[in-house]
Amino acid sequence: MHIAILTFDGYNELDSLIALGILNRVREPGWRVSIASPTPWVTSMNGVTINVTVDAGIDLEEACTADAVIVGSGIKTREVVEDPAIMSVLRGLDPERQLLAAQCSGALVLAKLGLLDDVPACTDVTTKPWVIAAGVEVLDQPFFARGNLATAGGCLASTYLATWTIARLHSLDAAIEAMDYVAPVGEKDEYVTRALRNVTPYLTPALT
Repeated sequence: MHIAILTFDGYNELDSLIALGILNRVREPGWRVSIASPTPWVTSMNGVTINVTVDAGIDLEEACTADAVIVGSGIKTREVVEDPAIMSVLRGLDPERQLLAAQCSGALVLAKLGLLDDVPACTDVTTKPWVIAAGVEVLDQPFFARGNLATAGGCLASTYLATWTIARLHSLDAAIEAMDYVAPVGEKDEYVTRALRNVTPYLTPALT
């Protein structure tokens, strides 16, 4: 299984890298997680002072063929959705054949692609008015999924996207194990329980 995390210039480190870390806890032959970008490298939204620059593992065209795609968030998402070159490639995303998830402002990308028509979404408080303006109902909760589409709002809700993705592509046991690994010592049961409480109501059979 191949999971691509779309990561654009000005990306939010927490949104892309927390999901990347949790998803990479799955030790299964053929399980692969990639950072996908429209350019060879991208710098985070705090790059002026911290300079968190990452190399893209794959381009957007290859990302569109992945089994699951997580659209990351960042301060330039409104520029992304206004870029015809990027959006024309992303029109290759298809929830009929792959899992599609969006973190925070990533929901705006899915909305502009028309993938959230009649599907409510979660996003962050800054992006909320833009997603509403795109004609999508925004929920006051951290995670929501319907079928092969999922959205999460708030940086740390990226743990829920990772949990959902692992549960759908591999198994719920694998998702629990990954979350247990990253959860704080002394609070592992609490963290895992919270993740399951948010994710399991929206789980459907594994993607085949």
